[in-house]
Amino acid sequence: MQYHWGHQRRFNSYAEYFKSHFGTRVQKVSVDAGFTCPNRDSLKGTGGCTYCNNAAFNPSYCNPTKTIKQQIEEGIEFHRKRYRRADKFLVYFQAFSNTYAPLNHLKTIYEQALQQDKVVGLVIGTRPDCIDDEKLQYFADLAKKNYIIIEYGLESCYDRSLQNINRGHTFADSIEALTKTSKKGIKTGAHIIIGLPNETDDEIINQADILSKLPITTLKLHQLQIAKNTIMEIQYRKNPNNFRFFEINEYIELVIAFLERLNPTIVLERFAGEMPPRFIAGPHWGPIRYDVILQKIEKRLLEKNTWQGRLYQEIQSF
Repeated sequence: MQYHWGHQRRFNSYAEYFKSHFGTRVQKVSVDAGFTCPNRDSLKGTGGCTYCNNAAFNPSYCNPTKTIKQQIEEGIEFHRKRYRRADKFLVYFQAFSNTYAPLNHLKTIYEQALQQDKVVGLVIGTRPDCIDDEKLQYFADLAKKNYIIIEYGLESCYDRSLQNINRGHTFADSIEALTKTSKKGIKTGAHIIIGLPNETDDEIINQADILSKLPITTLKLHQLQIAKNTIMEIQYRKNPNNFRFFEINEYIELVIAFLERLNPTIVLERFAGEMPPRFIAGPHWGPIRYDVILQKIEKRLLEKNTWQGRLYQEIQSF
């Protein structure tokens, strides 16, 4: 069968997307540039998102005490040992909100990254409420010569969930940020957490319909994980019955139902998250690596003879 995305995998694969775009494997190198967030520094709140412990997903070579150049060089060396075929790299500004600073400061950081050998672009992780027209114009100018994508942490399409996890923004903010970014000709990424407290299966799956209306280039799905030293860990210890954790096969079925309704133009970057065991404070799937989860999802798609967008209906944008 010929799928919308032009390859034989049953979803619009991130790896295949980059092979098509660059003609070769491209690897992301994470960098911690020392940013913070408006719900940490008291502009919108304190304490941060209830689930957030950045140390749980920052690679060991990421450290804001090192220069951007040093982190990139160490990251490239790390990935070249692990992925010998990688020859081009995207610098991933991952920790906290990487547009939450004056534009002149952003220019210094991003232009330093783009000057490094083998770097072909930037992935900029941020919040929907940490972008403005001036910054978007700057990124649009960079995007004329480089691969630039701004990855927004949406986390949920439901305002009650955003309030519960102390995001400090609304889903309307997410819609506005994605729309403005796309209109500037900049690629957009989105991140959603599957299994936030009090979200039903139907609500989780219905988010595929909502996201399908938005100008999203790439999408990450992560199952809810509770990290140590977070507000959510305290909440879980006090009221564990308020939380629901999926068994792996149950999660796979939910993701496939979500995928069937998702716009086939959206590229799937991840279906699940990984956290080092030393950071995990709640139920988890044990020592199962992401590539195994991905294999299980692809096997189940084949068994069910289904694919991304099978049930998708073209709907008018917001």
